[in-house]
Amino acid sequence: MSRRSGPRSDPPVIAAVDTPAHEAPPARLLAGLGGALVASAGILYFATGSGLVALAFALASAVLLGGVVLLDRIRVSPASEGPAATDWSVTVAAIERAGEAIAITDRANRMVCANHFFLDSFGPGAAPPSLPLGREALEAVTLLARTAWRDGTAALEDIETIDETHWQIAATRAGRGEDHLIWRLRPHAREAATSLHALDLAGPFGKMLSRAGIETAITTADGVIRAVSAGFAERAAGDERASLMGQDFVSFLRSDERDRIFFAREGRGGTPQTLVDVPLVDPAERATPAGPDEATSLMLLIDSGVGIGGGFEGAGQAGVAQLDALLAQLPLGLAMTDRDGRFLFGNDAFLRSVGREGRGLPAFPTDLVTREDKAALSDAVRRHGRGPSTSGDVAVRLTNSPEEPVSLGLAGVRGLGEAAVLLSLADTSQENQLRRQVAQATKMQAVGQLAGGVAHDFNNVLTAIIGTCDLMLLRHIPGDSDYDDIQQIRANSNRAASLTRQLLAFSRQQTLRPEIIQLPDVVSEVSPLIKRLLGEKITYYVQHDRNLGPVRADPQQLEQVIMNLAVNARDAIQSRGNGQGRISLFTRSLQAKQVIQLGSEVLPAADYTVLIVQDTGGGIPPHVLPKLFEPFFTTKEQGKGTGLGLSTAYGIVKQSGGFIFADNINDKSGHPMGARFTVYFPVHRGEMPKKREAPTLVSSDWSAGGKVLLVEDEDMVRAVAERALTRAGYEITACANGEEGLAAIEEGGEFDIVVSDVVMPGMDGPAMVRAIRARLPGMPVLFMSGYAEEQLRRDIDIADMHFIAKPFSVAAIGDKVGAVLSQARAAAGAGAGA
Repeated sequence: MSRRSGPRSDPPVIAAVDTPAHEAPPARLLAGLGGALVASAGILYFATGSGLVALAFALASAVLLGGVVLLDRIRVSPASEGPAATDWSVTVAAIERAGEAIAITDRANRMVCANHFFLDSFGPGAAPPSLPLGREALEAVTLLARTAWRDGTAALEDIETIDETHWQIAATRAGRGEDHLIWRLRPHAREAATSLHALDLAGPFGKMLSRAGIETAITTADGVIRAVSAGFAERAAGDERASLMGQDFVSFLRSDERDRIFFAREGRGGTPQTLVDVPLVDPAERATPAGPDEATSLMLLIDSGVGIGGGFEGAGQAGVAQLDALLAQLPLGLAMTDRDGRFLFGNDAFLRSVGREGRGLPAFPTDLVTREDKAALSDAVRRHGRGPSTSGDVAVRLTNSPEEPVSLGLAGVRGLGEAAVLLSLADTSQENQLRRQVAQATKMQAVGQLAGGVAHDFNNVLTAIIGTCDLMLLRHIPGDSDYDDIQQIRANSNRAASLTRQLLAFSRQQTLRPEIIQLPDVVSEVSPLIKRLLGEKITYYVQHDRNLGPVRADPQQLEQVIMNLAVNARDAIQSRGNGQGRISLFTRSLQAKQVIQLGSEVLPAADYTVLIVQDTGGGIPPHVLPKLFEPFFTTKEQGKGTGLGLSTAYGIVKQSGGFIFADNINDKSGHPMGARFTVYFPVHRGEMPKKREAPTLVSSDWSAGGKVLLVEDEDMVRAVAERALTRAGYEITACANGEEGLAAIEEGGEFDIVVSDVVMPGMDGPAMVRAIRARLPGMPVLFMSGYAEEQLRRDIDIADMHFIAKPFSVAAIGDKVGAVLSQARAAAGAGAGA
């Protein structure tokens, strides 16, 4: 959308013009009436036989016809016409303002007048409030119109059009009869690039440009000066220390009949200047609306190097050389083309922005964008390269990153020889990379929370299924018709429980038992199993670095990570040709200073022990890399993968405080040869915290039964647990929520142990247990939960609590309750003996 417009012809005036109610009767109609009267006179003559009567009739008819014509002419004469149609040309001239779209509508919401900026932005067919807006925005603007008709004025601070441009809109009732609305729409300006704001024009940078014959100033969209170089101040005001801030930029310039620009103070005795307007709009900041005065531009006045007596021959080439030197120093990506759209120059920042650093520019700007955007960019370059000097921007998608549209600024320049169009594009590669990383991390966190919640709810279902199967198996023996079916149901339920554990691993909610370990020891433990899984066609190679630091991780879970990465590499190799390949496993030591040299924005500077697993399976397609660690994402055929292998590895590594990355290994020609997974574990410093030595709990130590308070909000889980504990010889009081469980205690119930769920509606398990412990401090507590024990112990600060993970079997919960009661009895006996 164009932000500035050069001079052009007057815009069309849209107005409603009334059609006159009467027109002079056409000559053919009068001739017909005259003929009819003559025929009537003839018929009368033959009927009466009297010529005098017929003549009298003809004369009377002629007089009547003449009267009708006379009256009609009098009625349509200029003296009797209504008021003349409104002349809107004066209004058009009055509302013509740069940077502000203005339109006038009548009571019927018909647009009767609009300025250039409105027509360029919305077109002549868009009459407020019917603008190109989304549904909610259109409703808001329609309500604004109603409010303006009622109250006289109304405004909206931020409305977004369908092309994602933000506008400030105001409507005011006006006219002698207050029968029109004046609409004022101003686009939200964007902040200029931060690096450009850091340029000190009054300092050495501005003086350097002045020595090269380039005077600079930064202005607002309305042409108000915000900063100038010392050279500009000296030539404009006669004093390089003069403060010109807040003054009109144009007031210091003059032009002659040949449209040459001079400093007003120097007059025609000075050298002509070439004016180049560079909009300081950074596309990376376009999502942050700024005030109208913040749409700054960098004004370049380039000394053409000739006086009034000289010509312009050679001036353009000198200006181009000076401009090239300037553009090469600016941090904003800038390039120039000729009138036919061929590239003439591009600075390093522009090459970085379009992904062609080290390769140079192509022939045309259209070679940098996707096929769908070529026509629009070609038309924009051609439009700005001819006619009056204009500027604007166009949204395009670059071939090196087609998924992220960027805003390419265009400005027409004149008087620089072949140069006709200045292209501007901010180097946002680092910002885009950081934005993608943040989006990916946010998505992984959201998916992890969802996976953890699903796993918790699914564990409740599996607890009921597995428990019911156990109870049914107690009534059947091998050989019964139903025994094998029940066993199959139980086996599939255990398989589903394994999947939920993988989901909990991805969401970092599984129970870890970390130890201080050396990576080579874990690799040695798991290598025999990996070799059996790989087969004979795949070579397995292991190499360890020296002086590896110890890491703190769960060795069993770390083995799971290595197994998952090896199996993933094996599947990639087997999917290619004859299935032959090589899987290499390396361990490396990485120092903090080496991490700093990597320049990673994700990996903190610290000492790491690194695990690398790479293969020769052909690499990972670029579109797959961002989704690689998402749960249930797989590139395998249907039925050949759950999509949880890499996501499980990702969750275990992150829960262990490490980092995991995936990339491709390229051959000498640059083609991907295989995939590489790199896992960073922080080196552990200091001694391992001493573990709590809990005595081995054996359920057979407790055989006296007991009273159990069972609190579980899921009916099916509560029923299975109640039946399981009843069969084990316990007396059960079952409650559906924490309030009922606490009431059972407060009513004087005597219990030997409380078995409770953690998450329940209303009063949850921990809150209920704290209330019970306030009355009975020594009450044993066993929590049941589908969440990880480590997470629960971190979130629940309750002493001497025990935990059993869902799903559990009938035998498991009976053994666990017996073990907790046995430990409580032993502790009570030790206290009594003391």
